[in-house]
Amino acid sequence: METSAFSFIIPVYNRPDEINELLESFLNFEGEHNYEIVIVEDGSTETSESIVNQFKDQLDISYYFKRNTGPGDSRNYGMQKAKGNYFIILDSDVLLPSNYLKEVKQFLSTSYYDCFGGPDAAHSSFTDLQKAINFAMTSFITTGGIRGGKQKVDDFQPRSFNMGLSKKAFLASGGFGKIHPGEDPDLSLRLHQLGFKTTLINDAYVYHKRRVSWSKFYKQVTKFGMVRPILNQWHPSSRSIVYWFPTVFSLGLIVSILMAVFQINFMLYLYGLYFIIAFVLALISNRSFSVALQALLAIVIQFFGYGYGFLKSTFNLVLLKRNPEKTFPQLFFKL
Repeated sequence: METSAFSFIIPVYNRPDEINELLESFLNFEGEHNYEIVIVEDGSTETSESIVNQFKDQLDISYYFKRNTGPGDSRNYGMQKAKGNYFIILDSDVLLPSNYLKEVKQFLSTSYYDCFGGPDAAHSSFTDLQKAINFAMTSFITTGGIRGGKQKVDDFQPRSFNMGLSKKAFLASGGFGKIHPGEDPDLSLRLHQLGFKTTLINDAYVYHKRRVSWSKFYKQVTKFGMVRPILNQWHPSSRSIVYWFPTVFSLGLIVSILMAVFQINFMLYLYGLYFIIAFVLALISNRSFSVALQALLAIVIQFFGYGYGFLKSTFNLVLLKRNPEKTFPQLFFKL
């Protein structure tokens, strides 16, 4: 691929500080690259325009302001404005390693795909909370390591914090839909139906900052759980028993605690072993006792939040046969 083919598409909503940090990371790219950056301000009241202007002498960057219609529609807007033939979509809360674009170009030049995803990692500068949540979201002991790039999978479903999409695939699919979260796996599944192939580029990772609190993290993972039955309904071939795991894990933990009241402890011992393994892995990967302890809380919040959201959505959609958009309007943006 030609170096001029790439357009970075970055939607932002009320986070100028994040845009400043992200654009700073572009300045550290290794080698000579010809690319553009498209910033789409999604109806923010605290805009990033003054930040963007500070980088215009150093980067090929354009800035657009539009009304608030959500990140998916903002990415589509940016891709419509972009000049490149291959789009790289990032969230505003990521930082790029210096070799990021080098890895993407090298991979696509030898094994071309119309859509790719990359892993996320925790930067050394992140807070203990951010590192703990990153462990819960990327470890093979929680998510199978798929988000963190620990294993390669066929028909990988990229996530929009770090995702590449060809112009051809964008035009054929129409881009992202109005559901959020869940707009990225929905797009991946539609691309598969259209005959496009997706992949994971293990070495094209980003540092995903996730500026969240415990309460925001719970709300986020609950929405992830609520979205999955909707996607299963839209794309029946994507259904998998794996998506039930957080619900089963959470209910099993509750049952094990109740059983322990009656001196039946074997299930509680199994959960204890699981959390010990998780603690050791978090301790080894982060070299921090504080991060390892918080990682256990992050895992519990992740499983309970996702499990509850998944069960709630399944009950409403499968048993009560309710309309997803009318039942969960908070998951859909009005375009």
